[in-house]
Amino acid sequence: MILTALLLMQAAAQAPQRAVDCTDAITQTDMNICAAREYEAADDTMNTQWKKTLASMQKRDDANTSRSGGFGYVAALRASQRAWLTFRDRQCVLEGGRYAGGSMQPLERATCLAKLTRARTAQLKNLIWEN
Repeated sequence: MILTALLLMQAAAQAPQRAVDCTDAITQTDMNICAAREYEAADDTMNTQWKKTLASMQKRDDANTSRSGGFGYVAALRASQRAWLTFRDRQCVLEGGRYAGGSMQPLERATCLAKLTRARTAQLKNLIWEN
């Protein structure tokens, strides 16, 4: 995750120093920059949701003395998130591989990262329910 984000930010930093209008991105460089921005926004949203979901799982652990399968909810959430991050990052390498070495590879990879990250955010949100 960190490596991917660094690569996307590096690509954006190497772009000419000018404003990019993502509502009308025409050049490949602009599209890559905008895709990286979309991923960063999705990642920020997921991180905010992660904190809420983690707090909810902690409350469940505090209220529940029996643990399913030896895992508490916090431990299960952390293990799930680690596995998901590995899946997401590797899946997006595969999806970007269609354009390996080309100028569209960063766009394809960032688009994949944003799409999967938004889906994970929804999953994390759905894990919170009232008892």
